[in-house]
Amino acid sequence: MKQHSSRRDFLKISVSAVCAAPLASLGSAAATLAGTPPAPAPAAGRIKKAVQIYMLPKQLSYADRFKMARDVGFEAVEGQTVTDPKEAEEIKKAADDAKVRIHSVMNMAHWDNPLSSSDPAVVQKSLDGMKTSLHNAKLWGADAVLLVPGVVNPETSYKDAWTRSQKEIRTLIPLAEELKVVIGMEEVWNKFLLSPLEMAKYVDEFKSPWIKAYFDVGNVVFYGYPQDWIHTLGNRIVRVHLKDFKMGKGWSPVTANFVNLGDGDIDWAAVRKALADVGYTGYATTELEAGDEAYLRDLSKRVDKLVLGL
Repeated sequence: MKQHSSRRDFLKISVSAVCAAPLASLGSAAATLAGTPPAPAPAAGRIKKAVQIYMLPKQLSYADRFKMARDVGFEAVEGQTVTDPKEAEEIKKAADDAKVRIHSVMNMAHWDNPLSSSDPAVVQKSLDGMKTSLHNAKLWGADAVLLVPGVVNPETSYKDAWTRSQKEIRTLIPLAEELKVVIGMEEVWNKFLLSPLEMAKYVDEFKSPWIKAYFDVGNVVFYGYPQDWIHTLGNRIVRVHLKDFKMGKGWSPVTANFVNLGDGDIDWAAVRKALADVGYTGYATTELEAGDEAYLRDLSKRVDKLVLGL
């Protein structure tokens, strides 16, 4: 299983690069039978707050981690790819017992093995990881999987990243439809999909309701404004990640850093309004450093204030 530290390491390594361009609840029975993806459904007309599974204390059992998530105020958890079937079943039981939904899965196979690679072996590892993630989602009752679609680097041009990744992602659509799980493209610091217009175009070219955008509020502050991205992506957004970003005095890529919600440069009032403008009432998941119960409880309250406007 790919650990979250690799994701953080990738972000640190890529900090000098320009960042790249990456809520659904179960829909009606009729929509499912018709073969369409579950539509974003409101929970009392508001966004639902969730926490990344890696943020919960690792020294605790899965059962205690899910109970803590519930007790500090989170309604759901985002899981990560699990290759061990026994561990996957343990996670399912922990979530069910705590009555905390696993709403999505963060795929962990796309960093070391990007779909945009020219190496067929690398691409196959990436596809296998996505298939595992999709099956994890089905087992856990999630209806979305996060995917970083590609990486631009000295070996992979922008054009190649676009065409190669789309070609491979199209092969995953039949499985996504079969399992009723949406694949959400996330914008990250991968020198790819550098604007909301590009992300919208990239998603639209699939012409599939099973391909949408997984929008990260913090990732775009380096080179844009989250409220602009939200307005542009609109109903393409299937999930939202929450983190804040501080430019720092005399800003440069070296001094830029992710910080706790409300401690950075994000205009949360503008973000909250943009989400309301596009009618987003799905899950918003905190993606920050791990911490203890007091930290998580405080974070839950920050989401209430900054994102939910309570």
